[in-house]
Amino acid sequence: MKTDMTPWTGRVDPEPDTYRWHQQVQPVEQARNPGAVLIGFGCDEGVRRNQGRVGAAKGPAAMRRMLGSLAWHQGTAVFDAGDVVCQGEDLEGAHQALSARVSEALDLGHFPIVMGGGHEVAFGSWSGLAAHLAPREQCPRIGIINFDAHFDLRDPSFVVSSGTPFAQIAEASAQRGWPFQYACLGVSRAANTQNLFRRAEELGVLAWEDRAMTAAALPRLQQEVADFIGRCDHLYLTIDIDVFPAAQAPGVSAPAARGVGLDLIEPVIEQIKASGKLRLADLAELNPEYDVDGHTARLAARLIHTLTL
Repeated sequence: MKTDMTPWTGRVDPEPDTYRWHQQVQPVEQARNPGAVLIGFGCDEGVRRNQGRVGAAKGPAAMRRMLGSLAWHQGTAVFDAGDVVCQGEDLEGAHQALSARVSEALDLGHFPIVMGGGHEVAFGSWSGLAAHLAPREQCPRIGIINFDAHFDLRDPSFVVSSGTPFAQIAEASAQRGWPFQYACLGVSRAANTQNLFRRAEELGVLAWEDRAMTAAALPRLQQEVADFIGRCDHLYLTIDIDVFPAAQAPGVSAPAARGVGLDLIEPVIEQIKASGKLRLADLAELNPEYDVDGHTARLAARLIHTLTL
């Protein structure tokens, strides 16, 4: 199916060397060499099941709008592979469709960036990476690095939602005999129950609370992230935009009272990217229904810009 490129519009400057994203992004079917591939995940069924405020299904469109006029400095080609859309309440079908889209992109040598959507996106993203790696490696060590105010480790046996993806991944990893290696950075103690902290400890999660992520602590954080990366063969980066302070990211499903600033998170993202092990990234919980003057969409676009430099 031909990718709809009509969302890619923006400013055109008359001077030389003034390209912007909307002039450079190509439909994925025109790809001749590997690059970054944008995949939308138009779904907030997991948020609805988690009793959150819906609207994140419109996140991919908002990200494309903000990306369009960004100045182009990218070191890799960027392609658009369209959207996976959740049909009604069929979250499981959406996960399968996203997994297939991610796996196909990886098989072709691309770097997929999935634009959510609620954080239920994570199980579909990881499933695509697992499907790609399974025929190639017997026991891949996949490291998941999640910037998030929430662990998202709730028990999926009650209900599968935006609060369960990493518990689902832990179960799927155990079924495959693969290690579960998970780092959650930016956790809010006020937003996670004692049960979730206990489960994270049982699973050996590397956890950093939001109040601990300060400029003074950044060297220690980066050292712990480096140690985590050293134990992994492949990295999956997932960014729940609700990790940022509400002033930076008001348009999310659950705004953060405290959060962690971009000035602390961006250097760690650059560190992860520089490792050479990053295979997949996604962004979750952008909710344009509650955004203020496009602040949150602009932040999400900057993160994608950083990931593709």
